[in-house]
Parts: sequence; structure tokens; C-alpha cells
Amino acid sequence: MVGNLVLGTLMLIGKRRLFAIVAAALVSLPGAGHAAAALDEASEQTRQLILRTMKERRIPGLQVAVIKDDQLVLSESYGFANVENRVPVTGQTLFPLNSGTKSFTGVAMMQLAEAGLVNLDAPVALYLDELPNAWRQIRIRQLLAHTSGLPDIVEQPGPTTGATEEGMWKAVKQQPLDAPVGQSFSYNQTNYGLLAQIIAKQAKTSYGQYLAERQFAVADMPLTTFGDSYDLVPNAATIYSYFPRRTLAPDDASRLSHWVYDIPYSLHAGGGIQTTGGELARWLIALSTGRLVSAASKRSMWTPEKLNSGADGAWAAGWPVLAAGPQRQVAGIGGNRAAFIVYPDDGLAIVVLTNLVGGNPERFIPQIAEFYKSIPNKSKQAQ
Repeated sequence: MVGNLVLGTLMLIGKRRLFAIVAAALVSLPGAGHAAAALDEASEQTRQLILRTMKERRIPGLQVAVIKDDQLVLSESYGFANVENRVPVTGQTLFPLNSGTKSFTGVAMMQLAEAGLVNLDAPVALYLDELPNAWRQIRIRQLLAHTSGLPDIVEQPGPTTGATEEGMWKAVKQQPLDAPVGQSFSYNQTNYGLLAQIIAKQAKTSYGQYLAERQFAVADMPLTTFGDSYDLVPNAATIYSYFPRRTLAPDDASRLSHWVYDIPYSLHAGGGIQTTGGELARWLIALSTGRLVSAASKRSMWTPEKLNSGADGAWAAGWPVLAAGPQRQVAGIGGNRAAFIVYPDDGLAIVVLTNLVGGNPERFIPQIAEFYKSIPNKSKQAQ
């Protein structure tokens, strides 16, 4: 049923306005007519792929945005933000980034490093007190790249099980390291909870307020906020899943159900942002054009962290590194439902936000990228 609804409720928000923006941006390009035609073709291919993919994956609602040469060339909304009440996705619908939030935290740490407030190669104990001895010499970069070896705080009882957030931190600090520091990549949320504490202490404001002032305001993101399933967030998409709930219902294995997720306040730096595809695109443009951090900081932020063995880890500073070269790819991926991938050497970035756990847009964004990669970018300079 959802697949048919999706096909029947394509929402092309602001289509004429977006095409006008694209046309204006292309006027100054050599071979403007050819470039415009190529963009039109790529965008139409993207629309058709989105429709097919939503039907195949039974995705209720979705936003897509494509940035080429620091211009927003496509920004569209599809399907339902809330299926049961037939609320359509619009350009103002908020989707959770979940772990895609970590890219924003990476930018925040680079900003503090540029300001001389944080040394990314310093041990965490330089900035935080009351740490277990085994945690004290972990470097800031190792927190950012998930090579700290720390135990994962989300494995501890939290507020949804009757415990407290404070109790989660107390419990995780009593656990042994999962691995020697720097030995291997091991994804966990403890790293980013500590980074939020460092940002708050060094910036002398809360993590959320720091991002609001130093990133959201700079990139023109007035709707972007923080929250999870328990928070009352206006215009937030309802999150769904087809995963079985292990009930006795005869359609348990195939029915669409609500997905409830919990991100405690102290872990917002690892997964708390809710935003729109358009606002996330503006943030990526601000990052690309040097309005958030310098080009040198951006290169450092996108360079994989080395393991003790000398091999590259899977992450850089807040960003999964999908390809280190020769054509780089870095990403923000979260909740099995939201993703943005940046192709710096192609002047390209693609955002896809969905409200289906299991939508996994990182799996089909590369197909969208291929439609646009054949269009020459204005500059081949490394970003």
C-alpha cells in the first residue's frame, strides 16, 4: 500500500523556483546550454531512480538534494511524512540525521582547533576531569575517528529502562576498554558524548547552542533542531520500520510500524540533529565554500585517522571515509535512514533523508552520483 501511495503523492516542492536558480547559476558557465541540458537529464534520471527505489524499498517519505559546484541543483520532496494521517513530505519536513550528526561535531572540533581552544592531538584528560585512568591518554582525534577503544555507553541501562542518563555515564566509566587505544576502529557513542562535553567546556556554552550559533546560523538553517521520538518537534517526520515486532499479529513480519528511538541529551553530539534536505544542503555549501572552516581544516577533517599499525582507519574526524583517493568520498550516515555523501574532487554532494529504518540511502546515493559526475565541474582544484 505504501509503495502505491508514494507513487501517487510525488511532491516537487518549489520546482519552478529551483529550476530558476539552476538556470541563473549556469548562465556564467562556458557551454551553458550543454551544461543546463546535462543537469536536466541528470535530475530527471534522479527522479526516476527515487521513484523506483521508494517503491522497491517501500519508503514512505523522502527528501533529496543535489549540490553541484556549490549550487543547489535539485531539492525535492516525495511521499508521506506521516502515513496514517496522509501528511505529505514538504521542504519544511524535518528528518533525523542520527549519526550523520557526527559530521557537525567534527566541524565543531575543527572550529575550536582553529580558534586555539582545542588541540586535536592532545589527550582527553587535558580538557575533562574525573575520567578513568585508562581513558586519560586517549587523543581527541581518536574520539572523533572511533579508535579510542572505549566501551559503548548505549550498552548501559538508560532512561527508557528506568535508569538515568547520569547512571549511564557512571556505569560506562566502570567498564574496561573494549580494545587497546588506537588499535582498531570500533564505532560507539561514548566518544561523541565526551566530545560534546569538551565543546561545552571550551566554548563556554552548551553543545546545542554552539552549533546553533556557529553552524546553523552561518549556513541559514532556521528549522534545524535537536530531538528524538520522545520530543515534541514541529514538522518532524514520523519514523517507520518493517522490522518484525515479535507480536502475535498475523501480519507482524510485514506490516509498517512506528520506530521509536531514544537519544539522551548528553549524546546529542552523536545523533541528535533533525533537519531538512534543503538546510543540510546549505550547510554542505557553507562547508565547501569556507564559511565554517578553512580549506586546510577541511582536508584534515576528511583525512582518515591512522591506527597504531599505520593503516588507515575507517573514519576521519566525524566522517566515514568511503574512499580516500584518488576520487575522494566522505559521508554522514545515520539510523539506516539518512545519508549525505560528498565527492570533493567532482564538486558534488548528495543528500537523501528518509523516514524508513532500513531505507539505507547510502546504498543508492552512488547511483545518483553517477548521473552528475559526467558533468564537468567548474574547478578541479582539490578541496
